[in-house]
Amino acid sequence: MTKSLLRERFERLGHIQGIDPVRSGSPEIVSLRMIGKLNQTKSVEAVIALRRRGVPTLKAKRAIEAAMQGRANVLDVPTVDSTHALARDLRRFGFGMYVVFPVAVDVRKLRERLGLTQEQFSLRFGLELDAVRNWEYGRRQPDKAARSYLAVIERDPEMVQDALAVPVD
Repeated sequence: MTKSLLRERFERLGHIQGIDPVRSGSPEIVSLRMIGKLNQTKSVEAVIALRRRGVPTLKAKRAIEAAMQGRANVLDVPTVDSTHALARDLRRFGFGMYVVFPVAVDVRKLRERLGLTQEQFSLRFGLELDAVRNWEYGRRQPDKAARSYLAVIERDPEMVQDALAVPVD
């Protein structure tokens, strides 16, 4: 479906009234991908599903268009009641959803799974020891960049260590 056809479908709908918003939830950053065939997607319904969760209509429309064209897209969804419920809704309309930034990584469980002390963990991955302690004791939460880095460590710690290691001649 081209942009003009999607625009025509929105114009036929007119002003969208009565979208029942999700009342509470947490923000999520997601990426969308079209699954299945173009003629099986329900793009307007997908936009409405995102709109219900606080995404402005234009941003939702642009993200859906990008997904339909196979382009990269990332979208901040302000009010996600349940990631599974949103993913299920979008799947019904022909779109797959991927969470871009995990909500949280349990640093203590990750460190213990790797069999490392706090000091070893911080040295191995270039983190401040105080930051690791604060995350584990719940005094602070990792920021987005740290959460992303911790998610990569959680997925493939050996690759991270190899990427950080510099050979000495």
